[in-house]
Amino acid sequence: MSVLRQIWTGFAMNLKMLGTSGFFLLTSVLQPVIFATIAFYMFRSGHRSGTLLYTALGAGMMGVWSTTLFGSGGMIQWQRWQGTLELGVSAPPPMVLVYLPFSLANAVTGAYALAATLLWGRIAFGVPLHLAHPWLFVAALLATVIALGLMGLVLASTFILYRYANALANLLEYPVWIASGLVFSTSLLPAWTRPISWALPPYWGVLALRHAALGGEVWLPLAMVALLGAASVTIAAVTFRVFEHLARARATLSLT
Repeated sequence: MSVLRQIWTGFAMNLKMLGTSGFFLLTSVLQPVIFATIAFYMFRSGHRSGTLLYTALGAGMMGVWSTTLFGSGGMIQWQRWQGTLELGVSAPPPMVLVYLPFSLANAVTGAYALAATLLWGRIAFGVPLHLAHPWLFVAALLATVIALGLMGLVLASTFILYRYANALANLLEYPVWIASGLVFSTSLLPAWTRPISWALPPYWGVLALRHAALGGEVWLPLAMVALLGAASVTIAAVTFRVFEHLARARATLSLT
């Protein structure tokens, strides 16, 4: 119960903090709408029918990934700037447990991107919102958000050792969009990129969402999302411990 209480407290606190951040409101609400608008016009100019909902889901997932990437990566840097990183490291619970609720809150905030994109597509472009499997869509959304939060936890661990890991966050945004097939099908990519796509939770997450919305096999991509989420939290538990030890040994934990 103490672990659950800790996760919930950290989750609620960070969710409130993100709700007051103009940057995250821009990333999770406005940016996906802009990307969705561009994608809608691209598909319409190509006279392709039945692709607007496909595009809306991809554009929404772009916002979820962006918010998770910058939020989970930035939370270590913000605490370093505020002088509270040392307190988190010295807390009795493992670091992965301390920062897990923060990463989950970042991913949940990013879920607003999907809602905003679908609402904008419905109002401005008449995107149909009739889901083939409504309950599976909800399950796929929850699993994807959690898996992305756990993936963000792995990225967050790198900031403990390398204080300029923002460059890594900027580098990973667009390649993951492309490799995950959020805007266009991965079948257009070279064959050697397939294993990279299969290793990314966003790839299986958007696949599960699209199949639940448009029809198709949902359980396999849903299972892959859960599997990759479990793998992410396992990797994060190891990297947090290793990077914390290296930061202590090199005396690079604090900002000064």
